[in-house]
Amino acid sequence: MKLKTKLTLFNTISKLVIVTIFVMLLPSLIKNINQTYTDSKLRKQKDKLLHIVESQGIQSYIQAGESDASYYTPLKEDYVSLDVDSLPGNIDTIKNEKRILQGDTIEYRILSHNFKVHNKKYLLEIAISVDAITETTRPLQNIAFQVLLGMILLTIMADQLYSNYVLKPLSLIIKTKLVGHKFPNFGPFKEVKTTTSDFQHLDISIHKMIETIESTFQKEREFISNASHELMTPISILQSKIENMFEQEDIVDEVKARLLEMQKILNRLKSITKTLLLISQIENEQFLKEDKISLSVLLQDVYDEISIRLQDKNISYEATLPTDWHLVNVNKFLLFNLFFNLINNAIKYNNPDGEIKVTAASENNTFTVSITDTGIGINGEDIPYIFNRFKKFRQSLQQDSFGLGLPIVKSIAGFHHIRIEVRSEKGKGSTFKLIFPADIVEIKA
Repeated sequence: MKLKTKLTLFNTISKLVIVTIFVMLLPSLIKNINQTYTDSKLRKQKDKLLHIVESQGIQSYIQAGESDASYYTPLKEDYVSLDVDSLPGNIDTIKNEKRILQGDTIEYRILSHNFKVHNKKYLLEIAISVDAITETTRPLQNIAFQVLLGMILLTIMADQLYSNYVLKPLSLIIKTKLVGHKFPNFGPFKEVKTTTSDFQHLDISIHKMIETIESTFQKEREFISNASHELMTPISILQSKIENMFEQEDIVDEVKARLLEMQKILNRLKSITKTLLLISQIENEQFLKEDKISLSVLLQDVYDEISIRLQDKNISYEATLPTDWHLVNVNKFLLFNLFFNLINNAIKYNNPDGEIKVTAASENNTFTVSITDTGIGINGEDIPYIFNRFKKFRQSLQQDSFGLGLPIVKSIAGFHHIRIEVRSEKGKGSTFKLIFPADIVEIKA
């Protein structure tokens, strides 16, 4: 998962958690807000009423000869009452209590306050029904939730835009410095413009690392190329000396047998050296890609050279190839080696009386050639390493093989931008699928 996606996911989840907590707390918050507002409203009404009593007298509410007065709305949602207070002590409270009005028991939020007028104490009650208070709770909750949801969506969008802006240099570094180049060929350093110091440091560090890797690879290639060239001379000299010794008449049979063994070892060494030199030349792109050849003709040339080995193990060979496929801008010598090594391996690791099938297919501008055998197969855990010339070399020595066939195939395929997919099952055989780029395949009637 990309870093940008992770950040967006984290921001979204964190905000959803906040929304969940807020929704859980919303009823109690709205209730407290409503209650605080109601209490404030009751106090303001009390202060206004006391001001009227102080300025106009108690008779503004209680008529002469009466001891109390009550005023309430028709729906009994609120009321104001004044009574003579005969109880000792002072009262100034706000609380929920039930009252009976015209036979109905209703719960109110009641402000109770006593005061004196002309040495006479009165009790004032100002009340609002609890139902009237809670009527506003649901709309307030909906409004608060909608506002919160809108703010969350806006912040998610803002986080996404800001994350894209901040992480854009990192995406450019990955795309241009790592994904966008063929390893280990990198080219000149181009600085990614960014104001984030961490990304600047990362950009420079990756470039330095790439330079070190590129230098190491170049030295390895030069060493393999130089070593291969240098080894060819002493090998040729030793072969000439051994051949000259065979011409001497006084050599006994035992010595001749040992000379034959030495000659066999030198031939193996010469073959290994030539193979390493070929890989080095391919990786250094010392070959031209100017040839044009029919695919079926190329595979026929391979078959003509390798058919004797098929007969030795009585292996059947079947090639189903279109005659109108032509490979252009390729190196015929290298592609011959590619198919030769794959088919040779299919023979070498096949069973007697086995089968080899070569097929071609095209779909959605994709061209593939598959080589399938009925041989011993490859262990699943070994497939990722079969193109590694160093590890495979050690394993192939046990089978009287140099183990460099598949590394050559990989190098040639990479040189022509051909992808290789391998499917294999131990004891049932293997399939090597070559996926050709569309620009090197021409179809001619």
